[in-house]
Amino acid sequence: MKKQCIVKIVVLGMLLITFLLLAITLSACTPGFVKTVNGYEESLLKANDDSSYYTKKEVENSCRAMIASYESDKLTYEQYKDSENEEKQSWAEQAKMRANNTASTYNNYMLKNSYVWENNIPSDIKAELEFIE
Repeated sequence: MKKQCIVKIVVLGMLLITFLLLAITLSACTPGFVKTVNGYEESLLKANDDSSYYTKKEVENSCRAMIASYESDKLTYEQYKDSENEEKQSWAEQAKMRANNTASTYNNYMLKNSYVWENNIPSDIKAELEFIE
């Protein structure tokens, strides 16, 4: 008799645990749950990055490096674009491609990291780099 009671309790306990695991698994797959978890994680990341001097400094340094590279390639392009020498014209085209590639990378980087400054971008960092036509 005692064995039957213990077996029934164990079986009921296992069924209860199985039901709870199934309920948790199914609720974790709902869009609302995923949205809540993602929103919470995003707010934690933003709060951490907002308070992180290292992150802000890293983003600023990356932007400054890309701006310097872009400006250098743009100047090279401007210097050699009207040259009569084919080799120098080739240098100009290569510099133009590098500058436009840097501009594309920079603009995407700024979009991804705009929250770092919250519309308070340092004066030496441009909001966007223009493509050379």
